[in-house]
Amino acid sequence: MPVYAAFTFVLGLVVGSFLNVVAYRLPRHESIAFPPSHCPDCGARLRPADLVPVLSYLRLRGRCRYCAKPISPRYPLVELTTGALFLLVYIARGPGWGLVPGFVLSALMAAVAAIDLDHRIIPNPLTFTGVLTGVAFAVLGWSGIGFLQAVLGILVCGGFLLVVGLIGRGGMGGGDVKLGAAIGAFLGWGAGLFGILLGFVGGAVVGLGLIAARIKGRKDAIPFGPFLALGAVISYLWGKPAIAAYLRLWTR
Repeated sequence: MPVYAAFTFVLGLVVGSFLNVVAYRLPRHESIAFPPSHCPDCGARLRPADLVPVLSYLRLRGRCRYCAKPISPRYPLVELTTGALFLLVYIARGPGWGLVPGFVLSALMAAVAAIDLDHRIIPNPLTFTGVLTGVAFAVLGWSGIGFLQAVLGILVCGGFLLVVGLIGRGGMGGGDVKLGAAIGAFLGWGAGLFGILLGFVGGAVVGLGLIAARIKGRKDAIPFGPFLALGAVISYLWGKPAIAAYLRLWTR
């Protein structure tokens, strides 16, 4: 229903606003609860009217109300992205408890992507939360996979990236390996590996494009977390039909 879809999108915007706090404070080892939201430049405490997702940014024309310093466009981008992801989850899964794992996965992946792009790290609290909640949803029967599938997903997906990192001699960071384990906990080993494969393809395409445009050199590092995150969400939304179609193609 349109009303539910609109509510889901707005919910995603609100969660995205919170993810901006997480993405800013977590890498700095700051509390995500205290102090209240404030301008990172002048320290002024923000009013409720300054915290309305997207609309506050537009109304303030991308500048702090108090010191007029520019506000990064990443803030409304994260909010809009999270809103769009929540809406896609609703469209793909429909109403019910099965929405909750999709919302949590989308929020975690959005936070991972934002932090890895800015700081080249994937904080342990995010990946550990992903592993634990993925297993919990499997036990509750909300994610569509059983407990055994979640455990196999952790071992297979995390182990696969660990082997890739060892073969590549440092090309894969520990945060990427733990993120792979979290993806496996949500998706199981099959859909998890499919999402990781999509991440590799996306990373290769973007990397080659940046090299061709001479924005990056061949030896320049590119954060892999955002590509893993995108692949995980795509696999969650459409991975099972894609895998089933592939298997039908090869079993004819």
